[in-house]
Amino acid sequence: MTRRIVRRLAAAAFVMATASPALADCYDVFGCSNRDRFAYRDLVSGPNCEFLWQMRNRIYQENGYCFKTARGIATFGNEGCRYHSENALPMNRIEWANVIAIKRAEGALGCR
Repeated sequence: MTRRIVRRLAAAAFVMATASPALADCYDVFGCSNRDRFAYRDLVSGPNCEFLWQMRNRIYQENGYCFKTARGIATFGNEGCRYHSENALPMNRIEWANVIAIKRAEGALGCR
């Protein structure tokens, strides 16, 4: 093999070895945050405000969000965070839909 090919293979192996797998929290009633759409009616009728806050912010954490509030940092930390804006997070369509549904449920329940 030429040195160029060996370098490319080594670089590819490094990327594959250091890439972190996609994480997602899964819930008995709702499914997994990155592949199942959460039903608004289930969100409003089931979890309390604290649980909804945890669900929403876990999705943010899984996607590299850097928390700004003391509560967020204390609960999730900022180790390995990369994004300082929720809008910059590289979430898929289902994750975005779940965040929107959770925020909507939080509003309906009067969560702060």
